[in-house]
Amino acid sequence: MKRIVLGDCLDVLRDLDAGCARLVYLDPPFNTGKAQERLHLRTTMDPQGDRVGFQGRRYRTEILGSSAWMDAYDDYLGFLAPRLEEARRVLTPDGSLFFHIDPREAHYCKVLLDQLFGRASFINEIVWAYDYGGRPRTRWPAKHDVIFWYARDPAKYVFRYDDIDRVPYLAPGLVGPEKAARGKTPTDVWWQTIVSPTGKERTGYPTQKPVRILERIVRVHSDPGDLVIDPFAGSGTTGEAAARLGRDYLLVDRNPEAVRVMGERLAWDGPQVVDESGPGC
Repeated sequence: MKRIVLGDCLDVLRDLDAGCARLVYLDPPFNTGKAQERLHLRTTMDPQGDRVGFQGRRYRTEILGSSAWMDAYDDYLGFLAPRLEEARRVLTPDGSLFFHIDPREAHYCKVLLDQLFGRASFINEIVWAYDYGGRPRTRWPAKHDVIFWYARDPAKYVFRYDDIDRVPYLAPGLVGPEKAARGKTPTDVWWQTIVSPTGKERTGYPTQKPVRILERIVRVHSDPGDLVIDPFAGSGTTGEAAARLGRDYLLVDRNPEAVRVMGERLAWDGPQVVDESGPGC
């Protein structure tokens, strides 16, 4: 299956067979309670440009458009609960769910996940740490998201240890040349910059996550040929990672702009694009 679906993920998940997916990754709206707006920019290198990038290079920006949405739910957990229940149902007996959220809602969501999966199924809290953007003077700058990993069965789950990408030692001189050359396995804190506003990976879609984060999750927690599902697929990063690594994917989003971006991004892989939004959606 290589499919992109326009529709409500609750309806799409309910139509799937139980136990069909090895991995489900969810990156839902963060319920910030604010109107969110993102500009879509084109940047061109220009010594006289208005934007300063990496190593002091300057870029000229051109505004191509903008998108806005209200990121607020009267009952956020009530919105999430039935979707998480269905996500659990479609997991294989040795499958895993990864839930990506910001620190504002993380503790509420973890209690909900503990109730749905059982506390024993909680395996890791992964912190994605980055160092980019503004730094307020009134508090410590918020520069991380939280990713909860739950196993369908805490006694049996896919964890391809030998496929973990290794990272450099911070003090290579203390471990010797052999270990330094091999690198070390990451901990539960993953340092990875956000998608560069001027990088080739950038789709222009708000909330896009770096493909290296999703590649690590997909590579380690599924096997080639497995189905990977992303119910809030956004820019399609999960599908990009799955396609690169030889996995099938089902990407769902109720935003037509997201489906358009995913269709263009993954055109090289030939996914089926389906409209299941129904009348009035």
